[in-house]
Amino acid sequence: MAKKTTKNTSGRGQRDLTVKVKTAKGRRISSTLWLQRQLNDPYVKRAQAEGYRGRAAYKILELDDKFRFLVPGARIVDLGCAPGGWLQVAVKRANTLGERKSKAQGYVLGVDLQEVEPIAGAEIHQLDFLEDDADQKVMGWLGGTADVVMSDMAASASGHKQTDHLRIITLCEAAAHFAFDVLTEGGTFVAKVLAGGAEAELNKLLRMNFTKVAHVKPPASRSDSSEKFVVATGFKGRQTTQD
Repeated sequence: MAKKTTKNTSGRGQRDLTVKVKTAKGRRISSTLWLQRQLNDPYVKRAQAEGYRGRAAYKILELDDKFRFLVPGARIVDLGCAPGGWLQVAVKRANTLGERKSKAQGYVLGVDLQEVEPIAGAEIHQLDFLEDDADQKVMGWLGGTADVVMSDMAASASGHKQTDHLRIITLCEAAAHFAFDVLTEGGTFVAKVLAGGAEAELNKLLRMNFTKVAHVKPPASRSDSSEKFVVATGFKGRQTTQD
């Protein structure tokens, strides 16, 4: 059960509306803390109000505000696209529905291991991007190469911080290699990583293949999370040796 406290904090009628959650019988304390955090998260509330499928939509919004890769006319691939918040953002910014008549009309493609509810303006396929012919399937659906490959994927958590870090770095490297196969020259790769010390090889790989590589923690990423995002711009075409 949740209740709101009504402590006066300013003397002018303002109240502390932090939601407190009692631990129900049979519920783990960690689950209670997660629920309390969700109830008090301004990004969760904002996503609900603005119709996004999750708070993660604001991460890609903030990254794009900074780097400007989701432009009208762009061909965009979202790996591990469930539940679809990043797709919703991409559809609007790439103008896939043609709502901005004076701007080019883009194309947004999402792939995921699980079935994803349809989103107007996005084409969604159930696909394992690690399959040998996944790149050919994606380029077939696109009708060519992509301008942007983005990924908010994370491996299943083990509860061991370093193990989880290594898993997500490995997943990010796999996504990067997929991007090398489908990106057009000058394209952009965006992916989630977890800080933890094993990023050196990933950084080397990206710097070899892109003109600029940045690591960013957008405001929508929780402050207590080791999550950050790599944004690699100016794809050179797949490079096999260091310049």
